[in-house]
Amino acid sequence: MKAENSSGTEFVLAGLTDQPGLQAPLFLLFLGFYVFTVVGNLGLITLIGLNSHLHTPMYFFLFNLSFIDFCYSTVITPKMLMSFVSKKNIISYAGCMTQLFFFLFFVVSESFILSAMAYDRYVAICDPLLYATTMSARACCLLLSGVYGMGLAGATAHTACMARLTFCAHEPVNHYMCDILPLLERSCSSTRVNELAVFIVVGIDIGVPTLTIFISYALILSSIVRIRSTEGRCKAFSTCSSHMMAVALFFGSGAFVYLRPSSLLPRNQGKVSSLFYTTVVPMLNPAIYSLRNKDVKVALRKTLGQRSFS
Repeated sequence: MKAENSSGTEFVLAGLTDQPGLQAPLFLLFLGFYVFTVVGNLGLITLIGLNSHLHTPMYFFLFNLSFIDFCYSTVITPKMLMSFVSKKNIISYAGCMTQLFFFLFFVVSESFILSAMAYDRYVAICDPLLYATTMSARACCLLLSGVYGMGLAGATAHTACMARLTFCAHEPVNHYMCDILPLLERSCSSTRVNELAVFIVVGIDIGVPTLTIFISYALILSSIVRIRSTEGRCKAFSTCSSHMMAVALFFGSGAFVYLRPSSLLPRNQGKVSSLFYTTVVPMLNPAIYSLRNKDVKVALRKTLGQRSFS
């Protein structure tokens, strides 16, 4: 890795492991993960697009969640797969900054789309009579603009701060992708501004959605408790359980990687932990939101039935 901060700089990525015996099994494992991620998310996008009864605010946000999961998995996984079969895992400076920008854009967008989905569930359960008015097409588009706007702001802030640094050539980047903290470890210049940006921007990108989700579900829970029938309580809770699972997995792993003191855990544990939100979460989300969802199951049977008779 060259020391100059220029378009000719190359980074050597250490990858997930340096043990030769694990390269082939890990390649097959993560290739399987990626195939499931692509098929699951594109399949869900296709189902929602083709079935008019899924054209509701809930599925509008789920459509965008699947799009985000597909995109940021594609930003990371193909390069990681190449590292398992390449003798030297090299990425150009421009390629590294591009991967960092789009990874951050989609990850930050995911955190805010999850909070928008929590707000949608709050309105549906706590104020059902005004749901159609509150979650109008215009309101959904404004929420989505805010989601991608926050993603753009977060990615731009981090990438701009990273572009001002000069990097040292003596060690590889201890990660399988270009991420904020591993790149800061390879900097030869002061990273105080970057570290401040990490705590401020990441704090906002995790704190604001987490607070929104917490308040939404606190109000939802208080509303569910007041429902008299057991069937009604179970139905209301089932509409939120899938989302709560996805939120816990995504925000838990993200906070563990970015908001912990670097001295508490070994260096390699950070990149292993990051696999949860970069690889596992995008793969599991389609299953989490589909397997217990009657509307999606009906749409799937309808779509497959139409194709079988066409």
